Amino acid sequence: MRRRASLVLVALAVFFAALSPLLRWYAFPRLAKIPPGQYQEMVLEAKPATLLDYGSLTAKEVEKVTIVQTLKGNVEESEKIERSAGRDVVVWDSLSYVQGPDGKMVSQIPERYIFDAHSQAPVHATGETVDGDAVRREGIEFKWPFLTEKRDYQYFDAQARTSAPIHYMGTQKFRGLDVYYFEQTIPWTKVPYPKKMPIPGIDATTLEKQTGTTRWYTTKRMFWVDPVTGAPVNGEEIHREELRGGTLLGGRDKVTAFAGHVKMRPDYIDSTVELVKSQRQLVLLMTSYLPWGVFVLGGSLLGLALVLEARSRRPRAPADEREPETVPA
Repeated sequence: MRRRASLVLVALAVFFAALSPLLRWYAFPRLAKIPPGQYQEMVLEAKPATLLDYGSLTAKEVEKVTIVQTLKGNVEESEKIERSAGRDVVVWDSLSYVQGPDGKMVSQIPERYIFDAHSQAPVHATGETVDGDAVRREGIEFKWPFLTEKRDYQYFDAQARTSAPIHYMGTQKFRGLDVYYFEQTIPWTKVPYPKKMPIPGIDATTLEKQTGTTRWYTTKRMFWVDPVTGAPVNGEEIHREELRGGTLLGGRDKVTAFAGHVKMRPDYIDSTVELVKSQRQLVLLMTSYLPWGVFVLGGSLLGLALVLEARSRRPRAPADEREPETVPA
């Protein structure tokens, strides 16, 4: 019986030992994915800021500028693209809405971001746009991959419509989490006007053609990213925009359209950190807790099997030294 039990334990030990790497390297990449219907809202503020008064075309310092960013999963579009792409796809319809201290719109830029639900790599399909313009993204945007690495990534800049490296700058502590800090600097670049702007009597889509005045932009982008989920827990930008040349400025070379240090509002940082802390436990379950747990279980079963096998092979005492068996009357 001991021999049979030890064989069963050895078989179970082999099964659990094989299951451990399968959970980590086979099951996790296929099970971990972004849900297609996710909705997220983020509020960022620049306090104080410099903002262009489009009525007088003069730059003024204001108390604050607010940027509301929303990400909404488009389930219907993702299912449509999945049928042709043959893989799990997420479609995010996002909106960056900028408003001045009076609550009035300064600009708004919609985006459609299409990406692989598992790897966060862009998926090129019809509808991939920024402010209505077709784009072809390279690299990531909004979110890093699960199990983020200590390396540089290509990050898509919606203003410039191009991708550039975002550099890993080291590991830091943020709200009790070990996070990776990334930086990206976009040098002064000529960029399109947002199609919706508060410019009286002028169509923003033809503004540059009508006046010859161009829009330029630079930013230093900073992210603190949880390496387990790949989700940013904080983000900041030192952002500047200028209008240059043309007839719109009345002979001036340039004027500041917006300048400020944009930061996430503290209450949104708190809610984001709490959400990430809960989600990272699910990722750790598949990448660490379960694989190591079944591996240790397999080792324990193998040890128990060896003990039983050793006992089964222990020599029995000679017949004349055994105690006599009792026979019932």
